[in-house]
Amino acid sequence: MEELTVLKVAPGCRPEAVTVPNTLQAMQEMVGGLIQVIGLDHGICLVCNDEGKLMGLEGNRRLGDDIIAGPFFLVGENGQGEFCSLTEKQLEWGQERFAEPETFQPGEIERTMRLEFYTFS
Repeated sequence: MEELTVLKVAPGCRPEAVTVPNTLQAMQEMVGGLIQVIGLDHGICLVCNDEGKLMGLEGNRRLGDDIIAGPFFLVGENGQGEFCSLTEKQLEWGQERFAEPETFQPGEIERTMRLEFYTFS
């Protein structure tokens, strides 16, 4: 079983480089539920809980005009749609980008919630 070096970012904490198994189960355990993958720059993906806001998880970090709720981690992407370990340069970028824990005002996280409904005819 392959392991990955990722950057774990928990609410209220500084980022931490950790090694995890490259399995869906391990990734779901890290974020506390179903995963959502968000592509970032520098060949990095942010993996978070897909239902974090609906579950009422604590706000973690801002990402553009959105707020990531609950723990997340950064992982590399090998250009073929597969996860890989972060390089030293990617680890440094992530540690700088998410270095400081953030605080949020009451109701701020809920205001960033987006629900989409589709109808088919």
